[in-house]
Amino acid sequence: MKGMSMDNFRGLILAVSSSVFIGSSFIIKKQGLKKAGSSGPRAGQGGHSYLYEPWWWAGMITMIIGEIANFAAYAYAPAILVTPLGALSIIFSAVLAHFILKERLHIFGMLGCALCVVGSTTIVLHAPKERHIESVKQVWHLASEPGFLVYFWVVLAVVAVIIFRYVPRYGQTHLVVYIGICSLMGSLTVMGVKAVGIALKLSFGGVNQFKYFETWIFTIIVIFCCLLQINYLNKVSDET
Repeated sequence: MKGMSMDNFRGLILAVSSSVFIGSSFIIKKQGLKKAGSSGPRAGQGGHSYLYEPWWWAGMITMIIGEIANFAAYAYAPAILVTPLGALSIIFSAVLAHFILKERLHIFGMLGCALCVVGSTTIVLHAPKERHIESVKQVWHLASEPGFLVYFWVVLAVVAVIIFRYVPRYGQTHLVVYIGICSLMGSLTVMGVKAVGIALKLSFGGVNQFKYFETWIFTIIVIFCCLLQINYLNKVSDET
C-alpha cells in the first residue's frame, strides 16, 4: 500500500465493506425469494410476491447499505480501483451460499474466487491517482466525448434488443440473458455513480453541485440503471 493516497485508502476500505454487505445481501434475498416462491408466483416467472417477504426486504436493506458504501468509495477513489473490488462480493456470496444455502462450491468456483482475489489485489496495488475534479461539469465534458457517447447508445440499444427479443424467449432457460442485461447496465451505472459521488463530495465540501442540471441527469441515470438491474438480479437469483 506504499504510496497510496489517503483518499484511495478510504475508497479501498469503503469498497471492501461494500463487497461484504452486497455479497451477504444476495444470500439473504435468495432466502426471501425461495420463501416467496413457495407461496406465490416466482420472480423468475414475473411474480412480485417477494415484495411481501421480510427476508427479501432484509436483503434489500443490506444491499442498500453496501451500495451506499460503494457510492462513497467512488467519491474518494478512482473507478479503476473501486470497480474491481466489487468482485470480492462474489467470494463472500459463494462462501455464504456454501454454508447457508448448502450450494456446493466446485473446483472451478474455487479457482474463480482465487482469480478474483489475485486480480483485485493486483489492480489495488497499482491503482493510479485520481484526476483532480473541481466540478461535475468536468465529468459531463468527459462523458459527452464522441467515444463514450457511442458506447452509451450502443449499450442501450443492445439492452433493449435483449429485453424485448431474447428475455421472452430464453430468459427462464438461459440465465446469461439476465446477467448480460445487468452487466451492460452496470457499466453505465459506474459512470453515473462516480459523477454523483463527486457531486456529493464537492457539495459537502461547500461547493454546491446540485445547481447544475448535469448532476440531476447523472442522478436519473443511476436510478434508472439500478432499478433495471435489481429487477433482473431478482430473476437471476430466483432461477438459480
